[in-house]
Parts: sequence; structure tokens; C-alpha cells
Amino acid sequence: MNIYNTIKDLHQAVGRAKKAGKRIGLVPTMGFLHKGHLSLVSKAVQENDFVVVSIFVNPTQFGPEEDYDSYPRDLESDDAKLRALDVDCIFSPDTTEMYPEGYNSYVIVNGISEKLCGSSRPGHFKGVTTVVTKLFNIIQPNTAYFGEKDYQQLMVIRRMVKDLNIPIEVRGISIVREEDGLALSSRNKYLNTEERKQATILNRSLLKAKELILNRQLKDVNKIKKEIVDMIERQPLARIDYIAIVDPETLEDIQSIEDRVLVALAVYIGVTRLIDNMVINI
Repeated sequence: MNIYNTIKDLHQAVGRAKKAGKRIGLVPTMGFLHKGHLSLVSKAVQENDFVVVSIFVNPTQFGPEEDYDSYPRDLESDDAKLRALDVDCIFSPDTTEMYPEGYNSYVIVNGISEKLCGSSRPGHFKGVTTVVTKLFNIIQPNTAYFGEKDYQQLMVIRRMVKDLNIPIEVRGISIVREEDGLALSSRNKYLNTEERKQATILNRSLLKAKELILNRQLKDVNKIKKEIVDMIERQPLARIDYIAIVDPETLEDIQSIEDRVLVALAVYIGVTRLIDNMVINI
């Protein structure tokens, strides 16, 4: 496995693979890889002949008061994990390689990007769609893999690919959880022992919503939200950013549950913002 730091070197490696008729898979990440990331990589290795994992902490998707500088990084550990999965190469550019001096072009997906996390983190998805478009253009994979924990991100990228006629299949891979239900996230590293314990409230509240919808056949969105709020607010270290019950394709708000729905939430545990979601089929 090789690590490439420049677009030129990566172009050459991918070009050789394509010339040999190989199918190309891409897993975009910001590194500090956990089992959730590795589930994407494993699927990519199964389905492709040549797999690129990008490791780039993208500054354009962080707000000015967010954790770009402190975001966890460990390329040596990431390298070892990816070698064990027979990945073909890592693309790990520095910021100036991706955003050279004078860079001023961005990709914006209107509508769906402004909801949920987009409301709390203005400009976040502008940074996501821009860097993903750049990776798609640089690598031109057959298939790209994204985790369903970042459900809105997945929907935004699928909309972008459809709208811009980008000839890439976007695959969503199921959330990987700890035994107690906490969704795996690089930001879980920030949690102390008590915060880690209270963070399980995210998944527990989603399971409560599922129980209310499927077992009690509750359809009133506001009543379901109130039950979730009451659960979360009993955790002293928890502070709700948003709770949403929406159409899973458009992310539009709904008032009554009649069909398949997405329950999504963002909650601060201490100072750490965590997200989780669950699609519930009626």
C-alpha cells in the first residue's frame, strides 16, 4: 500500500489501475479511523479491484468556533488498519494541495443542505460537497462509500451526484455501534467517563421513538418529540441541538407519521456535539 500526498502522484497510480481495467472504489474520510470507517473500507475492498481511502481533515467544513485544530489525527494508526484490509493506497494531501492560494470555487446543494445539521452549522455542507466533488474529479471512482450515521451528508451527496450527472455510484453503509448502542464517531474520543455513559441517551431515545411509532402506533410528531426531549433532558450533561422527524428522502418536516420516516438528532454531551439517526419503516 502506498501513501500519496499529491494529486499528480495519485492520478498516476489510479491511471495505471484504470488502464489495467480495474474497478475503482473510494472511501473519503477525515482519518482517526474506527470500526465504522473500516466497515466502509471492507465493503469497498469486497466490491472493487483498486481502493483509495482519502484521509483529509477538510477545513472548509468546519465553522470558526469548531474543532478543526483539535480534531483527532493519527495517520500512523490509520495506515496500519488500512494495510490489514489490503487497501491499495491512501490519499493524504495537505491543505495547500487541495486549496491552493487563490482558491475560490465551491459546490452548493441548495434546500436539503440547510436543514438539520446545516441549520446548526452554516456552511458545513458547502465544504463537504466541495471537497467530495474535488475527490470525485481527482480519482473518478466507480463507487464511493459513505456511512449512514452522517445521513444528511449521504443525502446531500446523492442529490449532488444526481443533479450534476456525476457518473459515480454512491453507497450508504449501515451505522456501526458499540455494544451499548452508541454510534461510533471520531469525536467519541472527546468524552470523559461520565459523558461517555450519558452519551448512550442518543440511541436510547431513538429506540424509544421506534417503540412509540411501531408498538404504540403513535403518529403525532410533536408528541413523539416531547417524549424524546423528556428522556434526553433527564441527562444532566446533555443539551439538545435539534430533534427532527422528517421525510427520509427530502428531509422535509412532517406532522403525522404515515410511512417511512427518519428520526434524527444532534445532542451536546458536555461540549461534544454528537449526532445519530434511525430510519423507521411503518
